[in-house]
Amino acid sequence: MGSTTLRYRIEAIEDLHAWLVARADWVLLGAADEKKPAAADTVEAWGRSTDNPVGGWYGLRNGYRERFGMYLPPLLEKLGLAELTHDARNNSMRAL
Repeated sequence: MGSTTLRYRIEAIEDLHAWLVARADWVLLGAADEKKPAAADTVEAWGRSTDNPVGGWYGLRNGYRERFGMYLPPLLEKLGLAELTHDARNNSMRAL
């Protein structure tokens, strides 16, 4: 992202994995900018929800909290915690 650095709470890794395990199915990523609403029932929406374990945004800096559904899923895949689809659009993930 050029010189912009997005930072997320470290708990996001374990919390997202636990949520995916509980879902036991594929979930759309739904990445969106912070000022745009996240599509319902997506990783992005969960990363902003007051119902998640931190009670809201996992992003640490206001104005730079977005794109949870874009940047966290590949990390979980690299750590061997999740599987992702790699299509041109509308990608999904599930827990391993």
